This record gives sequence, structure tokens and C-alpha cells, in this order.
Amino acid sequence: MRDHEDDNIEEIYSKILRAGRRTYFFDVRETKASDYYLTITESKKFTNEDGSYYYKKHKIYLYKEDFENFTNYLQDSISFIFENRGQEVISERHQKDYSPNNINSESH
Repeated sequence: MRDHEDDNIEEIYSKILRAGRRTYFFDVRETKASDYYLTITESKKFTNEDGSYYYKKHKIYLYKEDFENFTNYLQDSISFIFENRGQEVISERHQKDYSPNNINSESH
């Protein structure tokens, strides 16, 4: 297992994807050996009853030797989802007539 240093390391390159309550950070960082790796962070905002808020974060550390397989598995998984459920978002939040019973009965 690799030692994940302080998260305050300066990013070499960074992209931010805002998606509703979630924000995804794609940050390129440098190893001790001066090579690059990628951190992908999901940050999700939650609100306390008093109106204050906090964030929960989840990180993935991805190294060059895993890029090809990771990319292939990600693309395969995305293709599986689109082939089996289509590209339209299926959820209570996105559809007024949402019903879990309709998921398999509709063709996408």
C-alpha cells in the first residue's frame, strides 16, 4: 500500500466537476520520485438541522500503471449501464412518474 501524504500537496493540474450536491475533483499530484498520479475526490455537501453544513469526502488514488485497466473497466461499466438502462436518469428526483416497478418494463 502506498503512503498517501498530506492532502495539502499542491496540485500540478486540476479539474472540478460540479454535479448537484456532489463535486468531483480530478487532481494531478507528484510522487516522491517526481512521477505523477491522479486523485479523484468526491465531495458531498450535507446540511445540519441548525442550517450549518459539512462535507463528506471520498478519495481514489490512481497511479499510471493502473490507468489503462481503470479506464477500460470504467468504460465497460458505463457501457453496461447505458445498454441496460439507457442514458436517461431513472430516479424519484428526476421523474415525476418514477416507480421501481417500471424500470425493467420500459425499453430504453
